[in-house]
Amino acid sequence: MGVLLDLQAKFKNSLWLIVVFLIFIYFSFYTVNGERGLLRYMYLSKEIKYAQSLADKYSHEKKMLEQKVRLLSSNSLDLDMLEERTRVVLNYAADDEFVILDDISE
Repeated sequence: MGVLLDLQAKFKNSLWLIVVFLIFIYFSFYTVNGERGLLRYMYLSKEIKYAQSLADKYSHEKKMLEQKVRLLSSNSLDLDMLEERTRVVLNYAADDEFVILDDISE
């Protein structure tokens, strides 16, 4: 009977140890791979950096377009910018100018 009680006590102690170990493994796994884990954090950090670079690029492009619009506004009309846009939109060229067209039909 004493041997049986010793085995039961060892089993209870080892069962608690196994349960604690499995809980530790569970939380460790989800700390790394979970929805809010380290791998997800690193992925989202890269996405944020990429989105920030796109935002910076489009912000710069927007500032450039705003500058062009400002030059073409009626308050401060830049004649060079007006001439450039006229030539592009209307395909205008003076009689004494040469126009070289590129053939890009590939």
